[in-house]
Amino acid sequence: MQNNMDEIQKRLFEEVADLHELPVGAYNLRANSKLAGRNTTANIDIKTKDDDSGIDITIKPGTKKESVHIPVVLSQSGLQETVYNDFYVGEDCDVLIVAGCGIDNCGVQDSRHDGVHRFFVGKNSKVKYVEKHYGSGTGSGKRLLNPVTEVFMEEGSTMEMEMVQIKGVDSTDRKTLAKLDRGARLIVHERLMTHKDQQAISSYRVELNGDKSSADVVSRSVARDESYQKLDMCIVGNAECNGHTECDSIIMDKGKILAVPSLEANNTEAALVHEAAIGKIAGEQLIKLMTLGLTAQEAEEHIINGFLK
Repeated sequence: MQNNMDEIQKRLFEEVADLHELPVGAYNLRANSKLAGRNTTANIDIKTKDDDSGIDITIKPGTKKESVHIPVVLSQSGLQETVYNDFYVGEDCDVLIVAGCGIDNCGVQDSRHDGVHRFFVGKNSKVKYVEKHYGSGTGSGKRLLNPVTEVFMEEGSTMEMEMVQIKGVDSTDRKTLAKLDRGARLIVHERLMTHKDQQAISSYRVELNGDKSSADVVSRSVARDESYQKLDMCIVGNAECNGHTECDSIIMDKGKILAVPSLEANNTEAALVHEAAIGKIAGEQLIKLMTLGLTAQEAEEHIINGFLK
């Protein structure tokens, strides 16, 4: 990583983007509301918006096996920002996009990052998108993250999204909207854990507008201590399509979880399914692991880690 970053910033980049050094390919690194590094390639261009509110990422048609990293970190207490990033993915691409935000707050003021990402995925393109959120710090100031993701998928395109938040975020309101044309396919895997008095709201609205389009949206979450989660997943079938949502949650201590899966069919050929399950860790699972030598706490953590993989 760059020498002008402090150790906290470097650790945050490692947590949210697995970056131990500058990545190969295109990247845009943002630290404490300022540009910390940028690189473009022959096929992937990154430009600052005219009003300096974010960036535009343009990926040329036919780009294969390339990546772009755009993580954000905040290590200064009291910073609050809203960033708008637009991705224009040309036709027949196969690319990896890694985003995410890490906040370390050791002060008394709240720190907040609101990221609005819009994806325009070209015909027959494949995109894997990884977004990780992480919070740390010993201060009383809150760590607030409110991501908005909008996805517009052209005919035959595929997008796989990995959405992860398992530590340190005091409050989050996550909104995802997707609109799919003919033959487009969306796959979402969300992993979410809350502690103490943290709150997390995660909502999805997926509109299957083209024939043969499909979506599989799966969320796994754990609510510990006195935390609260609301999971709101809606699939709208406007054509001959297939849609599936699944909310699978573990509730612990005095946690609270509200799961609201919903389906809306506006075409007789729309095949939509939803599943929702909330429960505690089974006692027999704990006993089995404890007979292998684990303590009760170790057994509990082992089960949770496996569940959230």
